[in-house]
Amino acid sequence: MKSGNPALSDNVFTSADRTAGAGVMTISGTVNKVGLLMLLCLASASWTWHLYFGGGNPQSIMGWMWFGIIGGFIAAMVTIFVKTWAPVTAPTYAVLEGFALGGISSFFEAQFPGIVIQAVMLTFGTLGALLLAYKSGLIRVTRNFTLGVIAATGGILIVYIADLILGFFGIRIPMIHESGWLGIGFSVFVVVIASLNLVLDFDFIERGAESGAPKYMEWYGAFGLMVTLVWLYLEILRLLAKLNSRK
Repeated sequence: MKSGNPALSDNVFTSADRTAGAGVMTISGTVNKVGLLMLLCLASASWTWHLYFGGGNPQSIMGWMWFGIIGGFIAAMVTIFVKTWAPVTAPTYAVLEGFALGGISSFFEAQFPGIVIQAVMLTFGTLGALLLAYKSGLIRVTRNFTLGVIAATGGILIVYIADLILGFFGIRIPMIHESGWLGIGFSVFVVVIASLNLVLDFDFIERGAESGAPKYMEWYGAFGLMVTLVWLYLEILRLLAKLNSRK
């Protein structure tokens, strides 16, 4: 099955370099590396968070935030195209993404106090609930399920790219940025699709372990799951901001 996550495409494990390093991929090893990536992300996010609230000057974190956004994107691309570098580039991505998330989160928190802890709890609550549903067989990764999630993810990506391009001309797509019911409905839809991508990631990692993928693919699998978690967190944060702005 193909994952909706661009970092976890269908041929990743079949094209993996099995001569790079010793050992094989395991689920427990991947879980440990997911935990490490989360800790690294949290550490760097705490830096920009405290820089913002310690100094109270939004401009003080703009450089760190953009460094994280641009650097994280570069690290992600390198990881995707040179998978054998994942043991180095995946932690690098986590640290850089943390700088970005810390900055973004602080802006939201300053506007809507308490919103960040809500978003974090909902993100990990969703992760735990979907993992339980997947392991219990309540959610099965069938071909139609996979195709539906991939199609929806691709549609969201097209909308976001269109919004980015139109933004250069001063045009914004209302449903993405406004807090009306259409905008809230769109955000709910995106959160659902981001969540379902987690299920595809679980399945992808499980199959990688079953196929005896090389050990470095634990880092790559953890990186792919991290990408989805970051997306889910940001979309939940956006949804909560829209709901809070209506109060």
